Order: sequence, then C-alpha cells, then structure tokens
Amino acid sequence: MREQRKQLIGRVTSNKMDKSVVVEVTRVSRHPLYGKVVRNHNRFMAHDEGNTCAIGDVVRIVEARPMSRRKRWAVEAILEHSEA
Repeated sequence: MREQRKQLIGRVTSNKMDKSVVVEVTRVSRHPLYGKVVRNHNRFMAHDEGNTCAIGDVVRIVEARPMSRRKRWAVEAILEHSEA
C-alpha cells in the first residue's frame, strides 16, 4: 500500500511566478520550559498548475516530486479565498 503524503495548510504570500506560489505555514506550540505560546513560520514553494491562487488564499499543499531546486510541494486545494 502506498504511503500517505504529508499535507500542510498555509497562506499564500507570493504568486508572482508562473505556476508557482510561496505558502507560509504557521505552527503554534508551547515552549517546553516556560510554557509561552511560540509561533514558528516556514515558507514553502509549491506548484500551482493553473495559476489559480491569489495572495492571502488559504491552501492545502502536499508533498510532490522535485520540480525545481526549491519546489517540492504542490497545491492540492484552495480552502479559503482572500477578500481582496
């Protein structure tokens, strides 16, 4: 049986490239010693075949084959469209 691919949910921060977007994924966790809530941000380049994503959209990205030097994710679905 084929293994499940990793999925992440994030917000599109850039769509200026052709068929590519930059997605920022925010993870919220507690500091192990002090208990403070810490937000970590990671930016992933993802493949957007139809150039359908706009800045501010919330999208789900999945692992994919390497498509370029930095692009190893693909947009699976747009979960929420931006207001603008």
